[in-house]
Amino acid sequence: MTEVLGILGPGVLGLSLAQWAAEQGLAVRLMGRDRPHAERGLSALAQRWAVLTAKGKLSPGAREGLESRVRALDPGDWEDATAVLEATPEDPHLKAEVWKDLARSLPQGALRLTGSSALPVAAIARQAGLDGGLLGFHLFVPVRNMRVVELVAPAEAPPEAVDRARRLGGTLGLQVVEVRDGAGYAAARMSLALGLEAMRLLEEGVASAADLDLLMTVGYGHPRGPIELSDRVGLDLRLTIVDRLREALGERFEAPRILRERVARGDVGLKSGRGFLDWPEEDR
Repeated sequence: MTEVLGILGPGVLGLSLAQWAAEQGLAVRLMGRDRPHAERGLSALAQRWAVLTAKGKLSPGAREGLESRVRALDPGDWEDATAVLEATPEDPHLKAEVWKDLARSLPQGALRLTGSSALPVAAIARQAGLDGGLLGFHLFVPVRNMRVVELVAPAEAPPEAVDRARRLGGTLGLQVVEVRDGAGYAAARMSLALGLEAMRLLEEGVASAADLDLLMTVGYGHPRGPIELSDRVGLDLRLTIVDRLREALGERFEAPRILRERVARGDVGLKSGRGFLDWPEEDR
């Protein structure tokens, strides 16, 4: 089966996946809050490909071909989508409500995927009243550079759905890592453990943010240090996930005071211009 990929949520994750999926030859259906929301996503994709064309990395003909593979949809009308990934904000109640609506509109047999990075998939499915067919498909942004996906398969997930999700990952050129369902999965827990310890070191005055990152990038070969990565992800999102992990896994995921203070005053990282680091406008 050739999957036609539907994406609900033309935000950072949704557009990153839509771009890469189209570049890998998939047909993509993009849905937002309303049709204009989805069409703004289309415009953003067109602009990305226009930049690549201007740089000589994409021919005009190839650009037209990519744009033709992506269509904006009206809410609730999934047309010929055979797999749908939900890429809404990291809120369990919001995601459950979204899936309640999706269950009424998805084509029969469509593969159901949530792009959550840390929320237990089975809990979302139960709250939404689903029959256990929801899988986690945790992607890393930008998808075209971070070619791995964390496939989260709850115990009740149908084996055929898991197999299809694995094949979809392969079609997208991604390495697939299957993990057990639970709070934080695997990637978020490992990343947050390092990030929180770096924040504690900063809070204790052990070293500056830049020097702590330098130890990990130069010393351990990480592409980005834990402080910079936290700023890029968004300190508000990190705090939300940390608090949920604290409830599920105990005090090893206790948020440092310095993190709560930054979020309380609105210094949440790259998107606000300041977090643990300062972000000039050109970087933003």
